[in-house]
Amino acid sequence: MPSSPPIVSVEHVFKSVTDSTGTLDILRDIDFTLGARETAAIVGASGSGKSTLLGIIAGLDVPTRGTVRIGGEDLFALDEDARAALRGRKIGFVFQSFQLLANYTALENVMLPLETAGRRDARKAAADMLARVGLGQRLGHYPKVLSGGEQQRVALARAFVVQPQLLLADEPTGSLDFATGEQVMQLMFELNREQGTTLVLVTHDRGIAARCERRITIEAGRVAANETTAFDEAAVPADPARAAIGSIAP
Repeated sequence: MPSSPPIVSVEHVFKSVTDSTGTLDILRDIDFTLGARETAAIVGASGSGKSTLLGIIAGLDVPTRGTVRIGGEDLFALDEDARAALRGRKIGFVFQSFQLLANYTALENVMLPLETAGRRDARKAAADMLARVGLGQRLGHYPKVLSGGEQQRVALARAFVVQPQLLLADEPTGSLDFATGEQVMQLMFELNREQGTTLVLVTHDRGIAARCERRITIEAGRVAANETTAFDEAAVPADPARAAIGSIAP
């Protein structure tokens, strides 16, 4: 029986931008694969190309050349509408800035991707997922009355409710204090294990990166290292002192 294709396959991806001052190479020959259920942290200094790479994996940005396959499907062989449809089926997103719709309740925010997909059980599925992230009593609340941690839990519920093959997270705790960020990350990894999702996250935090099975280091737009890691849950500090030593790059 043939093996399943990788969930993420990034093949010789380059990204350049040109303006009046010349051409800037942002990504240079990025190449790696990730399998089902694998967790990977993309790390590196600010400006190294991490977020650009995440956007290309999502199909939100287009590489200058190279190929990205999600579950075996070539993203950039698809037109924009087909790429959007693939994202709706296979990819969930969690951002530093939450990206919740201000005029939608928590329940409505989580229902949105289900309704877009035509799910008739959108309301029940969204309510169940909000209960799973500890917000079962906050369904009718709007983002402005939720704390930062609560908003990020709504964002997690929205990302996981579609049961994506791939979850992409860009600095998911960057807007949160240490303790709240720790709670959010614990919840993210729990949901990831429960659903068997492949996780790719961009982070500056060494502790978060160490929880992933793979660490991909980007330096000046290139993969400088692609390493497997061993994480000991008991080794995670339980106090904010870790925040002072938790930065991979300034």
